[in-house]
Amino acid sequence: MNMRIAHINLAKGYRGGERQAELLIRALSALELEQVLIARANCPLSERLVDADVEIRHCRGLLSAFRATRGVDVVHSHEGRGVYAAWLRKEVSGTPYVVTRRVNNPLGDSWLTRRAYTRASFVASVAADVARIVQTFDDRIRSCVIHSSSSGLPVDPATAKSIRDGFPGKWIIGNVGALDNAQKGQEYIIEVARRMQESHPEFQFLFVGGGDDEAMLRELGRDLPNVAFAGWVDNVGDYLAAFDLFILPSNKEGIGGILLDAMDRALPIIASRVGGLPEIVIDGENGILIDPRSPDQLERAILRLYDDPDLRRAMGARGKEFSRDFTADAMAAKYLELYKQATGDE
Repeated sequence: MNMRIAHINLAKGYRGGERQAELLIRALSALELEQVLIARANCPLSERLVDADVEIRHCRGLLSAFRATRGVDVVHSHEGRGVYAAWLRKEVSGTPYVVTRRVNNPLGDSWLTRRAYTRASFVASVAADVARIVQTFDDRIRSCVIHSSSSGLPVDPATAKSIRDGFPGKWIIGNVGALDNAQKGQEYIIEVARRMQESHPEFQFLFVGGGDDEAMLRELGRDLPNVAFAGWVDNVGDYLAAFDLFILPSNKEGIGGILLDAMDRALPIIASRVGGLPEIVIDGENGILIDPRSPDQLERAILRLYDDPDLRRAMGARGKEFSRDFTADAMAAKYLELYKQATGDE
Protein backbone atom coordinates (compact mmCIF):
# COMPACT_ATOMS: atom_id res chain seq x y z
CA MET A 1 0.00 0.00 0.00
CA ASN A 2 1.43 3.36 -1.06
CA MET A 3 0.89 5.50 2.05
CA ARG A 4 3.37 7.35 4.23
CA ILE A 5 2.36 7.95 7.86
CA ALA A 6 4.08 10.28 10.31
CA HIS A 7 3.60 9.48 14.00
CA ILE A 8 4.24 12.34 16.44
CA ASN A 9 5.01 11.71 20.09
CA LEU A 10 6.80 14.48 21.97
CA ALA A 11 6.85 12.80 25.39
CA LYS A 12 10.20 12.65 27.15
CA GLY A 13 9.42 9.43 29.03
CA TYR A 14 7.85 6.06 28.27
CA ARG A 15 4.41 5.40 29.68
CA GLY A 16 1.30 3.65 28.46
CA GLY A 17 0.77 6.00 25.53
CA GLU A 18 4.28 5.46 24.24
CA ARG A 19 3.91 1.70 24.66
CA GLN A 20 0.74 1.79 22.54
CA ALA A 21 2.43 3.95 19.89
CA GLU A 22 5.27 1.43 19.69
CA LEU A 23 2.84 -1.49 19.37
CA LEU A 24 0.94 0.30 16.60
CA ILE A 25 4.07 1.21 14.63
CA ARG A 26 5.38 -2.35 14.81
CA ALA A 27 2.01 -3.80 13.75
CA LEU A 28 1.73 -1.38 10.82
CA SER A 29 5.26 -2.30 9.73
CA ALA A 30 4.02 -5.79 9.03
CA LEU A 31 1.59 -4.24 6.52
CA GLU A 32 4.54 -2.74 4.60
CA LEU A 33 3.52 0.86 5.11
CA GLU A 34 6.10 3.64 5.07
CA GLN A 35 6.29 5.20 8.52
CA VAL A 36 8.06 8.11 10.15
CA LEU A 37 8.39 8.63 13.90
CA ILE A 38 8.80 12.23 15.03
CA ALA A 39 10.10 12.25 18.59
CA ARG A 40 12.62 13.90 20.87
CA ALA A 41 16.24 12.85 20.58
CA ASN A 42 17.23 10.15 23.07
CA CYS A 43 13.66 9.56 24.21
CA PRO A 44 12.85 5.94 25.13
CA LEU A 45 10.30 5.52 22.32
CA SER A 46 12.74 6.35 19.52
CA GLU A 47 15.45 4.23 21.18
CA ARG A 48 13.12 1.25 21.37
CA LEU A 49 12.21 1.53 17.69
CA VAL A 50 15.72 1.63 16.23
CA ASP A 51 15.26 -1.97 15.07
CA ALA A 52 11.87 -1.29 13.46
CA ASP A 53 11.15 -0.44 9.83
CA VAL A 54 10.49 3.22 10.55
CA GLU A 55 12.35 6.42 9.74
CA ILE A 56 13.09 8.36 12.93
CA ARG A 57 13.18 12.14 12.77
CA HIS A 58 14.27 13.83 15.97
CA CYS A 59 12.86 17.17 17.04
CA ARG A 60 13.29 19.56 19.95
CA GLY A 61 9.78 20.93 20.23
CA LEU A 62 6.62 21.95 18.45
CA LEU A 63 8.05 23.90 15.51
CA SER A 64 10.72 21.36 14.69
CA ALA A 65 8.07 18.64 14.95
CA PHE A 66 5.97 20.57 12.42
CA ARG A 67 8.93 20.83 10.04
CA ALA A 68 9.56 17.09 10.39
CA THR A 69 6.07 16.29 9.04
CA ARG A 70 7.05 17.22 5.48
CA GLY A 71 6.48 14.70 2.74
CA VAL A 72 3.88 12.41 4.33
CA ASP A 73 0.31 11.50 3.43
CA VAL A 74 -1.20 11.53 6.90
CA VAL A 75 -0.02 12.65 10.35
CA HIS A 76 -0.98 10.78 13.53
CA SER A 77 -0.53 12.60 16.85
CA HIS A 78 -0.23 10.29 19.84
CA GLU A 79 -0.24 12.92 22.61
CA GLY A 80 -1.51 16.41 23.31
CA ARG A 81 1.40 18.56 22.17
CA GLY A 82 1.78 16.84 18.82
CA VAL A 83 -1.77 17.80 17.90
CA TYR A 84 -0.66 21.38 17.24
CA ALA A 85 2.20 20.34 14.96
CA ALA A 86 -0.23 18.17 12.99
CA TRP A 87 -2.76 21.01 12.79
CA LEU A 88 -0.10 23.43 11.54
CA ARG A 89 0.93 20.99 8.81
CA LYS A 90 -2.73 20.76 7.77
CA GLU A 91 -2.98 24.57 7.60
CA VAL A 92 0.21 24.89 5.55
CA SER A 93 0.08 21.84 3.29
CA GLY A 94 -3.42 20.39 3.59
CA THR A 95 -2.07 17.12 5.02
CA PRO A 96 -4.83 15.30 6.94
CA TYR A 97 -4.22 14.20 10.49
CA VAL A 98 -5.57 11.81 13.10
CA VAL A 99 -5.38 12.33 16.86
CA THR A 100 -5.36 9.70 19.59
CA ARG A 101 -6.82 10.95 22.86
CA ARG A 102 -5.71 8.76 25.79
CA VAL A 103 -6.71 10.73 28.89
CA ASN A 104 -10.10 11.61 30.29
CA ASN A 105 -9.15 15.14 31.32
CA PRO A 106 -11.27 17.98 29.88
CA LEU A 107 -9.68 19.71 26.91
CA GLY A 108 -8.46 23.25 27.44
CA ASP A 109 -11.05 25.74 26.19
CA SER A 110 -8.95 27.92 23.91
CA TRP A 111 -9.43 28.92 20.29
CA LEU A 112 -6.30 27.01 19.28
CA THR A 113 -7.32 23.78 21.01
CA ARG A 114 -10.81 23.92 19.53
CA ARG A 115 -9.41 24.62 16.08
CA ALA A 116 -6.81 21.84 16.28
CA TYR A 117 -9.29 19.18 17.36
CA THR A 118 -12.14 20.15 15.02
CA ARG A 119 -9.80 20.24 12.01
CA ALA A 120 -8.60 16.66 12.63
CA SER A 121 -9.96 14.02 10.26
CA PHE A 122 -10.66 11.86 13.31
CA VAL A 123 -10.06 11.95 17.05
CA ALA A 124 -9.75 8.35 18.20
CA SER A 125 -10.36 7.95 21.93
CA VAL A 126 -9.06 4.91 23.79
CA ALA A 127 -12.33 4.48 25.68
CA ALA A 128 -15.96 5.52 25.37
CA ASP A 129 -15.61 7.66 28.48
CA VAL A 130 -12.78 9.60 26.83
CA ALA A 131 -14.83 9.98 23.64
CA ARG A 132 -17.73 11.37 25.67
CA ILE A 133 -15.47 14.10 27.05
CA VAL A 134 -14.17 14.90 23.55
CA GLN A 135 -17.71 15.19 22.16
CA THR A 136 -18.81 17.33 25.10
CA PHE A 137 -15.95 19.70 24.33
CA ASP A 138 -17.14 20.23 20.75
CA ASP A 139 -19.70 18.12 18.92
CA ARG A 140 -18.15 19.01 15.55
CA ILE A 141 -15.20 16.74 16.30
CA ARG A 142 -15.24 13.53 14.25
CA SER A 143 -14.91 11.13 17.13
CA CYS A 144 -14.52 7.36 17.35
CA VAL A 145 -13.28 4.78 19.86
CA ILE A 146 -10.25 2.55 19.30
CA HIS A 147 -9.30 0.69 22.44
CA SER A 148 -5.71 0.13 23.45
CA SER A 149 -4.01 -3.17 22.78
CA SER A 150 -2.51 -5.79 25.03
CA SER A 151 1.26 -5.89 24.59
CA GLY A 152 1.93 -9.59 24.12
CA LEU A 153 4.61 -9.27 26.78
CA PRO A 154 7.19 -12.08 26.73
CA VAL A 155 7.79 -14.15 29.85
CA ASP A 156 10.95 -15.97 30.84
CA PRO A 157 9.77 -18.65 33.29
CA ALA A 158 13.15 -18.75 35.03
CA THR A 159 13.12 -15.00 35.63
CA ALA A 160 9.52 -15.05 36.82
CA LYS A 161 10.43 -17.85 39.25
CA SER A 162 13.41 -15.84 40.47
CA ILE A 163 11.12 -12.89 41.22
CA ARG A 164 8.79 -15.15 43.20
CA ASP A 165 11.73 -16.75 44.99
CA GLY A 166 12.69 -13.28 46.20
CA PHE A 167 9.54 -13.31 48.31
CA PRO A 168 9.41 -16.88 49.67
CA GLY A 169 6.03 -17.99 50.96
CA LYS A 170 4.37 -14.71 49.96
CA TRP A 171 1.15 -14.02 48.07
CA ILE A 172 2.23 -11.26 45.70
CA ILE A 173 -0.15 -8.35 45.09
CA GLY A 174 1.25 -6.32 42.21
CA ASN A 175 0.85 -2.88 40.71
CA VAL A 176 2.50 -1.87 37.43
CA GLY A 177 2.55 1.70 36.20
CA ALA A 178 4.10 5.10 36.53
CA LEU A 179 4.58 6.12 40.15
CA ASP A 180 2.23 9.06 39.73
CA ASN A 181 0.16 9.13 42.89
CA ALA A 182 -2.33 11.80 41.78
CA GLN A 183 -3.39 9.59 38.88
CA LYS A 184 -2.66 6.06 40.10
CA GLY A 185 -3.62 6.34 43.79
CA GLN A 186 -0.67 4.26 44.99
CA GLU A 187 -0.79 5.81 48.46
CA TYR A 188 -3.94 3.76 49.09
CA ILE A 189 -2.07 0.55 48.34
CA ILE A 190 0.50 1.48 50.96
CA GLU A 191 -2.25 2.35 53.43
CA VAL A 192 -3.82 -1.09 52.93
CA ALA A 193 -0.41 -2.73 53.27
CA ARG A 194 0.06 -0.95 56.61
CA ARG A 195 -3.30 -2.20 57.85
CA MET A 196 -2.57 -5.78 56.79
CA GLN A 197 1.05 -6.20 57.83
CA GLU A 198 0.12 -7.99 61.05
CA SER A 199 -3.20 -9.64 60.14
CA HIS A 200 -1.87 -11.04 56.83
CA PRO A 201 1.92 -11.25 56.94
CA GLU A 202 1.80 -13.56 53.90
CA PHE A 203 0.81 -10.61 51.67
CA GLN A 204 3.57 -8.89 49.68
CA PHE A 205 2.74 -5.64 47.87
CA LEU A 206 5.07 -5.07 44.92
CA PHE A 207 5.27 -1.86 42.85
CA VAL A 208 6.77 -2.07 39.36
CA GLY A 209 7.57 1.22 37.66
CA GLY A 210 9.21 4.56 38.25
CA GLY A 211 8.09 8.16 38.19
CA ASP A 212 8.02 11.54 39.84
CA ASP A 213 6.47 10.21 43.06
CA GLU A 214 8.84 7.30 43.54
CA ALA A 215 10.82 8.91 46.37
CA MET A 216 7.65 9.99 48.17
CA LEU A 217 6.04 6.55 47.92
CA ARG A 218 9.22 4.76 48.99
CA GLU A 219 9.37 6.99 52.04
CA LEU A 220 5.69 6.31 52.75
CA GLY A 221 6.34 2.58 52.78
CA ARG A 222 9.85 2.66 54.20
CA ASP A 223 8.98 0.95 57.49
CA LEU A 224 6.73 -1.71 55.94
CA PRO A 225 8.32 -5.12 55.33
CA ASN A 226 5.38 -6.10 53.12
CA VAL A 227 6.00 -3.31 50.57
CA ALA A 228 8.69 -3.50 47.87
CA PHE A 229 9.63 -1.44 44.84
CA ALA A 230 11.16 -3.00 41.73
CA GLY A 231 11.69 0.34 39.98
CA TRP A 232 11.42 0.77 36.22
CA VAL A 233 11.93 -2.55 34.44
CA ASP A 234 11.88 -3.67 30.83
CA ASN A 235 10.65 -7.21 31.60
CA VAL A 236 7.15 -6.38 32.82
CA GLY A 237 5.85 -9.71 31.59
CA ASP A 238 8.07 -11.60 34.03
CA TYR A 239 6.67 -9.59 36.94
CA LEU A 240 3.07 -10.13 35.85
CA ALA A 241 3.79 -13.85 35.68
CA ALA A 242 5.07 -13.70 39.26
CA PHE A 243 2.00 -11.92 40.66
CA ASP A 244 -0.96 -13.60 42.32
CA LEU A 245 -3.22 -10.55 42.07
CA PHE A 246 -3.11 -7.31 40.08
CA ILE A 247 -4.48 -4.06 41.53
CA LEU A 248 -4.99 -0.67 39.91
CA PRO A 249 -6.79 1.66 42.37
CA SER A 250 -6.45 4.73 40.13
CA ASN A 251 -8.01 8.09 40.81
CA LYS A 252 -8.34 8.68 37.06
CA GLU A 253 -7.51 6.70 33.92
CA GLY A 254 -8.17 6.82 30.22
CA ILE A 255 -8.14 3.07 29.63
CA GLY A 256 -5.44 1.44 31.81
CA GLY A 257 -4.00 -0.76 29.06
CA ILE A 258 -1.82 -2.65 31.54
CA LEU A 259 -5.03 -4.37 32.67
CA LEU A 260 -5.17 -6.18 29.33
CA ASP A 261 -1.63 -7.44 29.90
CA ALA A 262 -2.60 -8.61 33.39
CA MET A 263 -5.63 -10.39 31.91
CA ASP A 264 -3.41 -12.01 29.31
CA ARG A 265 -1.57 -13.62 32.24
CA ALA A 266 -4.96 -14.80 33.66
CA LEU A 267 -4.56 -12.64 36.75
CA PRO A 268 -7.56 -11.67 38.87
CA ILE A 269 -7.89 -7.89 38.95
CA ILE A 270 -9.06 -5.14 41.27
CA ALA A 271 -9.43 -1.72 39.64
CA SER A 272 -11.14 1.59 40.25
CA ARG A 273 -14.47 2.47 38.72
CA VAL A 274 -13.08 5.46 36.81
CA GLY A 275 -12.62 6.52 33.19
CA GLY A 276 -12.51 3.65 30.74
CA LEU A 277 -11.62 0.96 33.30
CA PRO A 278 -15.19 -0.39 33.51
CA GLU A 279 -14.98 -1.03 29.75
CA ILE A 280 -12.24 -3.58 30.46
CA VAL A 281 -13.02 -4.82 33.96
CA ILE A 282 -16.52 -6.24 34.12
CA ASP A 283 -17.35 -6.21 37.81
CA GLY A 284 -17.81 -9.71 39.17
CA GLU A 285 -16.85 -11.33 35.86
CA ASN A 286 -13.16 -10.75 35.12
CA GLY A 287 -12.36 -8.60 38.15
CA ILE A 288 -13.68 -6.43 40.93
CA LEU A 289 -14.37 -2.70 40.61
CA ILE A 290 -14.01 -0.39 43.58
CA ASP A 291 -14.56 3.32 44.11
CA PRO A 292 -11.47 5.52 43.77
CA ARG A 293 -9.81 6.79 46.95
CA SER A 294 -11.33 3.93 48.93
CA PRO A 295 -8.74 1.86 50.83
CA ASP A 296 -11.60 0.17 52.72
CA GLN A 297 -13.04 -1.24 49.51
CA LEU A 298 -9.58 -2.19 48.26
CA GLU A 299 -8.88 -4.11 51.45
CA ARG A 300 -12.21 -5.95 51.30
CA ALA A 301 -11.72 -6.87 47.63
CA ILE A 302 -8.23 -8.26 48.31
CA LEU A 303 -9.54 -10.41 51.14
CA ARG A 304 -12.49 -11.60 49.08
CA LEU A 305 -10.21 -12.86 46.32
CA TYR A 306 -7.62 -14.29 48.70
CA ASP A 307 -10.28 -16.30 50.51
CA ASP A 308 -11.83 -17.67 47.30
CA PRO A 309 -9.34 -19.44 45.01
CA ASP A 310 -12.13 -20.65 42.73
CA LEU A 311 -13.28 -17.08 42.15
CA ARG A 312 -9.71 -16.03 41.40
CA ARG A 313 -9.30 -18.78 38.82
CA ALA A 314 -12.67 -18.05 37.20
CA MET A 315 -11.99 -14.33 36.94
CA GLY A 316 -8.51 -14.97 35.57
CA ALA A 317 -9.84 -17.33 32.90
CA ARG A 318 -12.54 -14.90 31.83
CA GLY A 319 -10.03 -12.07 31.70
CA LYS A 320 -7.67 -14.07 29.50
CA GLU A 321 -10.50 -14.84 27.10
CA PHE A 322 -11.59 -11.18 27.11
CA SER A 323 -8.08 -9.94 26.28
CA ARG A 324 -7.84 -12.05 23.10
CA ASP A 325 -9.78 -9.42 21.14
CA PHE A 326 -7.39 -6.59 22.08
CA THR A 327 -4.34 -7.28 19.93
CA ALA A 328 -1.94 -4.88 18.28
CA ASP A 329 -2.94 -6.24 14.86
CA ALA A 330 -6.63 -5.49 15.56
CA MET A 331 -5.74 -1.98 16.71
CA ALA A 332 -3.57 -1.40 13.62
CA ALA A 333 -6.38 -2.50 11.27
CA LYS A 334 -8.72 0.07 12.82
CA TYR A 335 -6.19 2.89 12.54
CA LEU A 336 -5.37 1.91 8.96
CA GLU A 337 -9.05 2.34 8.12
CA LEU A 338 -8.94 5.85 9.62
CA TYR A 339 -5.85 6.72 7.55
CA LYS A 340 -7.59 5.52 4.40
CA GLN A 341 -10.68 7.60 5.11
CA ALA A 342 -8.56 10.65 6.00
CA THR A 343 -6.63 10.49 2.73
CA GLY A 344 -9.60 9.41 0.60
CA ASP A 345 -7.79 6.16 -0.23
CA GLU A 346 -10.71 3.75 0.31
